[in-house]
Amino acid sequence: MKNIVIVFILIFLVAFTVKGQETTKLHPLLPVSDFEFLKQLTSDVLDSSQVLPVEKIPGRTGFNNTGGPLIVPGGRGCYPAFWIRDYAMSLECGFIPASSQKHMLLLAASTQNGQTWITQGGSMVPLGAIADHIRPEDSLPVYFPGTYDVDKQGIPEYGWFPPYCDQFYFIHMAYVYVKTTSDLKILSGEINEMPLSARLEMAFEVPPVRRGSDIVYTTDNFRGVDFGFRDVIQITGDLCFPTILKFRAANEMAELFEKTGNSEKAAWYRTISENIKSSFVALFQDESGMLLASTGKSKQPDVWSTALAAYFHLLEGQSLKKACHCLSQAYKQGVLSYHGNIRHILTTDDFSAETAWEVSLAKKNTYQNGAYWGTPAGWVCYAISLDDYNAAKKLADEYVNDLRENDFRKGGEYGAPYECFHPSGHKQNPVYLATVACPYIVFKTLNE
Repeated sequence: MKNIVIVFILIFLVAFTVKGQETTKLHPLLPVSDFEFLKQLTSDVLDSSQVLPVEKIPGRTGFNNTGGPLIVPGGRGCYPAFWIRDYAMSLECGFIPASSQKHMLLLAASTQNGQTWITQGGSMVPLGAIADHIRPEDSLPVYFPGTYDVDKQGIPEYGWFPPYCDQFYFIHMAYVYVKTTSDLKILSGEINEMPLSARLEMAFEVPPVRRGSDIVYTTDNFRGVDFGFRDVIQITGDLCFPTILKFRAANEMAELFEKTGNSEKAAWYRTISENIKSSFVALFQDESGMLLASTGKSKQPDVWSTALAAYFHLLEGQSLKKACHCLSQAYKQGVLSYHGNIRHILTTDDFSAETAWEVSLAKKNTYQNGAYWGTPAGWVCYAISLDDYNAAKKLADEYVNDLRENDFRKGGEYGAPYECFHPSGHKQNPVYLATVACPYIVFKTLNE
């Protein structure tokens, strides 16, 4: 009799587990027609963003002299240089040939900073830093936002150090290339007398931390931009968004070293990933479930970080549930999105009546200080789907409907996908790749 009871208990537990898995199973958020529309639009925006060798660079007087194709952030002269983060964020769309990936990876590696130096504006470029963007006409790296001028780069408004995100996006470039091609030899290949694998390791160590911690950290006196999609915002303390990127980069480095048979280094990076995960929630998650952007200046609930941490599986269990529920409720209350595009901060969490973020170079409700962006729409839809699938579908539908209505392929007066916009009439940078590529990557994962 005792054995029969045990068997029934085991059957019940298995059934309960399976049922739990079924309730969290992910389903497509877009109908086939909308998914195919977004797929084609992403491909067309990518084509508009590609600058072939010796082709004139839209928005500049020069030509692409890098020796291979480049993917710039958008069409119609939008940001006419090779931006590492925009490209890396769009990589997994599946439309970029391996040969093009290799060229841009090696270009980024060849411009990695080889000697710590001080800019004319007084900022420092540390050893191992990856460029913010690279000029196509002469392959010269610009390590700071705000300028194309190599000599005038690096002023306090944009940080005393280069942005902390590009190093981790450089690692992602290498990871995706190896995953796509199985070309492990590239990791031992030398660029300027240093193997690519060593360059990846050097880049990983550039963003600063507190002593004894693996969380990315900065202060007013040593401030760097935490993430380039808010480079006009000042954020200090322990930094959430670049730490999320570091978590992924640590796992990617571990996997690369596992593939090359270096179990010791693989274990080292796995340890860093685990260290981040063990301290992350207590440091950044507030009572509502949102993640704070930092522990210092601009210590505010951060929509993008919250959604990305859910998508990267850095949040789990009750922490994940709270975060997703908070985003879901915010969407239903109308304080999260507009036409399917997403604010950095909920309208209810603005720092004051004058600014969304505590310190910003942009006016409120423009650009990174309160405008609505398509780039994180996929992450947010994913997170909300874990709490309310129908709400997530509705948000995804609103996102695609806006793209359909303002599709740049209709003619010159149309510009979607825009980098960002606001119901007040503010619009910035038409034919912007990350606005469609980043959500498409998420929807592709769910639809395929």
